[in-house]
Amino acid sequence: MASNERYDSVPLEMKDRSQNSSESSDQEKDGTVNLKQKITLLNGVTVIVGSIIGSGIFVSPKGVLQDAGSVGLSLIIWVLCGLFSMVGAYCYSELGTSIRRSGADYAYMYEAFGPVVAFLRLWIECMIVRPCSQAIVALTFAYYVIEPLFPDCEQPLIAVRLLAAVCILILMFVNCMSVRWATRVQDVFTYAKVLALVLIIVTGFVQLGRGEVENFQNPWEHTQTDITKIALSFYSGLFAYNGWNYLNFVIEELKEPKKNLPKAIWISIILVTVVYVLSNVAYFTTVSREETLSGAAVAVMFSKRLYGVMWWVMPVFVSLSTFGGVNGILFTTARLFYVGGREGHMPQILSMVQIQRLTPMPAVLFMGLTSLLYLVSADMFALIKYVSFVNWMSIGLSVVVLLYFRKTRPNMDRPIKVHLFWPILYVTITFFLVLLPIIASPVETGFGMLIIASGVPVYIIFVYWESKPKSFYEFLDKATLALQKFFMVIPEESASKEE
Repeated sequence: MASNERYDSVPLEMKDRSQNSSESSDQEKDGTVNLKQKITLLNGVTVIVGSIIGSGIFVSPKGVLQDAGSVGLSLIIWVLCGLFSMVGAYCYSELGTSIRRSGADYAYMYEAFGPVVAFLRLWIECMIVRPCSQAIVALTFAYYVIEPLFPDCEQPLIAVRLLAAVCILILMFVNCMSVRWATRVQDVFTYAKVLALVLIIVTGFVQLGRGEVENFQNPWEHTQTDITKIALSFYSGLFAYNGWNYLNFVIEELKEPKKNLPKAIWISIILVTVVYVLSNVAYFTTVSREETLSGAAVAVMFSKRLYGVMWWVMPVFVSLSTFGGVNGILFTTARLFYVGGREGHMPQILSMVQIQRLTPMPAVLFMGLTSLLYLVSADMFALIKYVSFVNWMSIGLSVVVLLYFRKTRPNMDRPIKVHLFWPILYVTITFFLVLLPIIASPVETGFGMLIIASGVPVYIIFVYWESKPKSFYEFLDKATLALQKFFMVIPEESASKEE
């Protein structure tokens, strides 16, 4: 890959044009073009909460119940999944405050295990997991926006896909224009989804007060005794908490990261755990175990039975929740592309900053456009299924980095230092989470390993092989400079970061 230095000279005159813009006030303060520390503690909390809480808790939280068997055990597993996520978040607070580089898992693996392992993580995350996830969440958003218009029939697929594309395009525009706009969108839509769940929880307490406890009278009936099934239930619950590490992806833009990262993580995980458990309790006051397992949209069924003519508010709340989810994925993943470009693992244009808006515009556009391509694919759900185990492998390896640096860098600056019991516990349990799908679904896992391995020739050709033909570099230089001029972007300039 070409280095950033060769792209500094040609477009530098663009910097002078930005000085008269009101959008460049942050640039004027220190005279540099880079991503600024604009994310506050509150923004950090909404990034994490907004990324964790998606459509699943509203639509059909049946995954846990299906394998747990009983209402009582399913509620216990929701609590245990929250506690396990807290342990992981605790370990990540040490990693994030010790290695203050955006990119989270990618940055930690690069630091400890070198570029090859880090590239493979970047490859699978950026090319499949994140764009597919964003496309799926956008489709869910579109489905629930349109649902009140088609209450008794199937929504037109073309309309759902077009609305999903509009959702992604709007959020691409917001994230390109301003980091502050993006964080405000995240704040507002996170408040909306938490408000929706609070409404469900309060309604549930009212139902309990009315004596609606039929589904709790035999809480252990149908309890699963097969340890494999219980493990699968735990697996499903943990996926509902996925996203607790997303703030680590944007750590360079977080104000006072040593103080605010651990605070944001703890506040978010505790809040989500309480909300998830109480929401499930509320559902069971009205929706039976059998109805939950039927796959129906539980929150919508709940609202139709209790809110009368106002039942439509729940699909609206679900759509607001998923809109915020799309923004959270786009906001954090763009930084992963950005860091990958900075390290030479992605095209260098992705590591550049818009000189007036001070946003990673090329990375945002690349992420958004990749997601739009997946909207027309029928295979994105299968792709996610094939590589889902990679998430736990990556998080587990990141916590192994913590243990590795304890031995190899004992004097490393660690504002937060966790007891070794916690990372060892987390790595042990994560090992079984990775092993489980290999045993349960060896064919799908095999396909997933092949998809990961496809990144090896890409790494060899585009990163490791440095003696590529001169014409290749000339083409790359011309294309990069043309895109720089078009988007008015340059490589980030170093500036002292607030600790």
